[in-house]
Amino acid sequence: MTEGGLLVATDAVRRHDPAIKAFASDNYAGVHPEVLEAIALANGGHQVAYGDDVYSAALADLFRRHFGDRAEAFPVFNGTAANVVALRSMCAPWEAVICPETAHINTDEGGAPEVTGGLKLLTVPTEDGKLTPEAIDRYARGLGDVHRAQPRVVSISNATELGTVYTPDELAAICDRAHELGLLVHVDGARLTNAAAALDVPLRAITTDVGVDVVSFGGTKIGLLFGEAVVVLNPAAARGLPYLRKTLMQLPSKMRFVAVQFEALLAGDLWLRNARRANAMARRLADKVRDLPRVTVVRPVEANAVFAVLPRDVADRLRKRYRFYNWSDRQAGTGGEDLVEVRWMCAFDTTEEDVDAFAAALAEELGL
Repeated sequence: MTEGGLLVATDAVRRHDPAIKAFASDNYAGVHPEVLEAIALANGGHQVAYGDDVYSAALADLFRRHFGDRAEAFPVFNGTAANVVALRSMCAPWEAVICPETAHINTDEGGAPEVTGGLKLLTVPTEDGKLTPEAIDRYARGLGDVHRAQPRVVSISNATELGTVYTPDELAAICDRAHELGLLVHVDGARLTNAAAALDVPLRAITTDVGVDVVSFGGTKIGLLFGEAVVVLNPAAARGLPYLRKTLMQLPSKMRFVAVQFEALLAGDLWLRNARRANAMARRLADKVRDLPRVTVVRPVEANAVFAVLPRDVADRLRKRYRFYNWSDRQAGTGGEDLVEVRWMCAFDTTEEDVDAFAAALAEELGL
């Protein structure tokens, strides 16, 4: 076929069954159709590269609508980059980041904050993945001691890696205490949309309005093809961020294709629809498996994650039918059974039928 006088052809072959869903990560999902349409809309013709295009200009206003008049967004390629660029801009070389032990920047970013960002992480044990003002006090004790990396940033995830959600009051308490100590607050918002949907509040209610300084705002997990954004809410908190983004190889040349995806997500209610769907499917999944024998839902289901403990052999058999991840080993059950904690994630395209089929498969593997 032809488009604009050019021949358009492809030899690509679909190599997977789109009917098969997984429960391993919301990153496994494809691209939302409205986002794909937006990418096609921005295609064709020429636009200035590196963010000086009309789509990026419109995006700046859109982020201010959601996060306040001072908000400035810097799109990057992925979530690890968003965190590293954000935290590097907030810290001098001698300064450190206080975060939960379970934080993505500590456990799942391949050492990028340390290796690429040169950051020192001060990790805090938590039961539910959430920091408290009291924990910040304990880990900020090195302030003024020349022999210690100086705490500068408190970094939290919302929703957390354990599927829990900070309320506005909890966030305000953290921000207030951090600021009293002269510290800044960063939010890893890879699933910020899920947190806002769970609380039924605007995005600014759990960021700008409670005193957060910088946000890593996630797009990939909620329906984008690629792209996250560093959103600066307090201009004094981030230094040299436009230059750092380039230095750290995170300045997309064809920025219009990142910007237009965020426009599709944020101009209307797509972000909210997608997050609500994922959260609702997680609640449905928890309800479906909660009463199955030898299965225990062990953490609050507040966003789009379900954590459960079950026999390891059952988990291994079920994984041959559906992809998901083991989270941690558990002590043997009362009958000496080998147990494992698993994580099941729901995505924006998870359906009730997907959840019901997964729960039925689990029941079969349990011998029910």
